[in-house]
Amino acid sequence: MRKIKILDKEFQISIPYATIKRSIDQVATQINEDYEHREILFIAILNGSFMFAADLLKRITVLNQISFVKIASYSGESSTGIIQQLIGLKEDVKGRNVIIVDDIIESGLTLENIVNEVKTLNPASIKVATLLFKPQAYQRNLKIDYFGIEITNDFIVGFGLDYNGFGRNYEDIYTVIK
Repeated sequence: MRKIKILDKEFQISIPYATIKRSIDQVATQINEDYEHREILFIAILNGSFMFAADLLKRITVLNQISFVKIASYSGESSTGIIQQLIGLKEDVKGRNVIIVDDIIESGLTLENIVNEVKTLNPASIKVATLLFKPQAYQRNLKIDYFGIEITNDFIVGFGLDYNGFGRNYEDIYTVIK
């Protein structure tokens, strides 16, 4: 589908799944090279990262585990600026190599919150992997170690990203047009 309608907004395709898949392949290849002979604990941020995390982990060849945290900071098209941790981390991360997996990094507020929380648990290392990165919106100084696609500061849905809870199910990514 070239265009979709979700609630009161119209969207057009901006990133087809073939491009998404290639980007995930590149991220996975780099992680596999960087962590050869080492174990990884992936911490995926729900809800948005579930599709990216699933496709990424299918391509990871090193020993790994995954855990999930649920964070909310959005209402409609924009961040509320308030982080609500709905489901917390249950895994022991002390001395482990951690990669935080997110769907998209915009301002970096959610990422900074998770990284700071994980740091208090004394991991051996913390890195960040995201499918999408909006450098024009980024307001933090944390390093984004692995990212698939750099995008403009448009509102998007699909491949796990939503508009008021809808649109996560699309394989492609769509940009709002009106």
